[in-house]
Amino acid sequence: MAVLTYSDDFSSNAPLSGILFRQIQKDILTGELIAGEKLTEQRICDRYKVSRTPVREALRQLEKESLIENIPNRGAFVIGFSNQDILDMFDLRASYEVLAVEWAIERMTDKELEAFEETFEFMEFYTMKKDIEKMLNININFHRNLHHATHNRMIQQTLSSYQLYIKYTNRRTYDNPEEYLSTVLEEHRRIFEAVKSRNTELGISAMRDHMEKSKERRMEHM
Repeated sequence: MAVLTYSDDFSSNAPLSGILFRQIQKDILTGELIAGEKLTEQRICDRYKVSRTPVREALRQLEKESLIENIPNRGAFVIGFSNQDILDMFDLRASYEVLAVEWAIERMTDKELEAFEETFEFMEFYTMKKDIEKMLNININFHRNLHHATHNRMIQQTLSSYQLYIKYTNRRTYDNPEEYLSTVLEEHRRIFEAVKSRNTELGISAMRDHMEKSKERRMEHM
């Protein structure tokens, strides 16, 4: 049985259909629900301990995200992601992240830079503590700081989706947490130093390198 919880993207004031959608989305991306699996309304109610009221809206959202397919007279089936889908996602994210760091360096305010520096300090702290879960959350915040500093809503919305998908489909990359933490910290340090010095060329190079290595790490676990 799955338990509904409030994610980073949904507060306790969020509608139940939204919370249910995010939970099913997570279960598909992490492989808890496998490709080809049938999702009936009753099964969702039983699995997540909810009434039928929010289920149909959650299913509509999942279909819109291309995570399930609704086949007439047969029902809804999990689509999930193939390895190629995931690799394509890394490439798409990389192109946006490189643009984001360029715009962030050009547009970041002093206050935003202070918040960005604080986030990196937390990243150093949790790497030292070898806390993989906290580090992963700080990692997301590090990139979100950059996305916000672009002052461009489309960049923020697009990269927010990619971050979420990659977070859940990337779990096997962390088989060796200590090595992963130290390696990723140094990749982020290069980005941070480029942003702090407002060196656009260095920032683009550091981000591109980080994205390429992230993809390589994922490919090693396919």
